[in-house]
Amino acid sequence: MPRLSTRTRLATVSALTALGALASLGTATAAEPTLNGEWAPFTRCPVDHPAMLAADGFDRTPQCVVSTSASGTIKLGDTTVVTGKTSLQMGVVQNADGTSSVVAPASGALVAEPATVPGGLLGLMCPSDIFVITGICESLENSSLNKITATMESVGTPYAFDQTAGALTDLPIVALPVRIHLENPLLGSKCYIGTAANPIVLRPENRDYPAFGMTFFQGDGTPDAAGEMSRIDLTGATQNDDTFAVPAATGCGLNIGLINAAVNAKTGLPSASGHNSLTLANTQTHLTGLNAPGTAAPDAGKVLAENWHSAAQ
Repeated sequence: MPRLSTRTRLATVSALTALGALASLGTATAAEPTLNGEWAPFTRCPVDHPAMLAADGFDRTPQCVVSTSASGTIKLGDTTVVTGKTSLQMGVVQNADGTSSVVAPASGALVAEPATVPGGLLGLMCPSDIFVITGICESLENSSLNKITATMESVGTPYAFDQTAGALTDLPIVALPVRIHLENPLLGSKCYIGTAANPIVLRPENRDYPAFGMTFFQGDGTPDAAGEMSRIDLTGATQNDDTFAVPAATGCGLNIGLINAAVNAKTGLPSASGHNSLTLANTQTHLTGLNAPGTAAPDAGKVLAENWHSAAQ
């Protein structure tokens, strides 16, 4: 197989870089509100969603749930990445029959900080026996183009939420469909591990018991032992999932998959259940709602939304 000429390698890298730079120009996301007092963690609760507003407080009880972790790790096939802060927020409608329905914020249930992939592109796809990739690998030596970040994104509404599992160990708390966005100018703007049609589905479980706390507060977030709102805090637990499967990467390189094969071969994707894992350290989980069944019925959802908005500063 002939080697790429220097001219061809530079042309390939230049084209990919230009397209990657254009793809990186995105739109700014809306700033999250600052909420008063006990409402503070629930900045993205979808209180205005029709399903939340329709909750009557008898057959359907509305709640807001947030779970954050400052750090962790995720192993996908042969690659392990140290994660930054993750924030899962969602609305939950608890049904009288014991089931629940999850409502995702418009921005997606999960928001995560980008994580740096060890070794960058050189570690992710090099060396390679694909001659086009070999040329790119040689051009990446000591290049600022080598850095690559991975960001976990929601690609659907979470489901199978189990409030009781959040206080126990070794039980799935929620099913969370996600994809991993790999970002680097040479990868283009559509390089993902997982898709909306074929997501990675995470089912985190507590590996140790969280500390339990409960407070009461007024509708605007002011602490008050006689307030109409309650908040449950489950903090300090390590959460883990090693059951999920990981599909192959797609869309990597010129947005048409030029580099897919190299990325998948080097990282060991697709990867079956049992070969991947997620660990979230020191999770902080909070759940809030009206503090007694029937409170504000039949307008519990509307009252919850009014209270949330009254706490906005």
